[in-house]
Amino acid sequence: MNPVSTEALLGALRWRYATQKFDPERRIPEETWSALEEALVLTPSTFGLQPWKFVVVRDPELRQRLSAASWGQKQPLECSHFVVFALRKGLDAAAVDRFIGRSAEVRGIAPDQLQRLRNVIVGATDRARAGGYLDSWMSCQVYIALGQFMAAAALLGVDTCPMEGLKPEAYDEILGLAAGGYGTLCACAAGYRAADDKYAAIPKVRFPVAEVVARR
Repeated sequence: MNPVSTEALLGALRWRYATQKFDPERRIPEETWSALEEALVLTPSTFGLQPWKFVVVRDPELRQRLSAASWGQKQPLECSHFVVFALRKGLDAAAVDRFIGRSAEVRGIAPDQLQRLRNVIVGATDRARAGGYLDSWMSCQVYIALGQFMAAAALLGVDTCPMEGLKPEAYDEILGLAAGGYGTLCACAAGYRAADDKYAAIPKVRFPVAEVVARR
């Protein structure tokens, strides 16, 4: 693998911004979108549990309803691809067993060989459940996926806009997520910026490295 140059990385991250107006005529090529879906799948998570579902919404009628459930924001309507990031709520032993089974399958071993790992994961998630922070802990993993998606998109020249300005319960109802044990956390519009999006030219406001990075 040839690593991305520092110039290419920083150039992409400086280029990206929360796109407010997308060009509705431009579509993300299928090859590019497939890579972005794979970037979502490859996101790291605690223990590798992957407590998420990424719902790619293409249906125009659903997008209209999601726009209304996003306080009328237009990104869900204008973007090329719209992704809803959902959390697997109340992650239980069955979900852990599913992960252990998949791990055994991928690595070509018997599930029993991963019993110690299973016990560690179940113990940690049980403690989190008892402490009332299991969903909060797992939701942090979903936001890692959002960050990875946006960074990958920038490297591929695709614009994004993360969205928390939405009604999670309405999204859940529209997409039928609750029945599967999932709940909406946020969404992300992806596509290409409109030529007249004024926010594209506004300089980023960031504190200096010396103020936010501590070296000990």
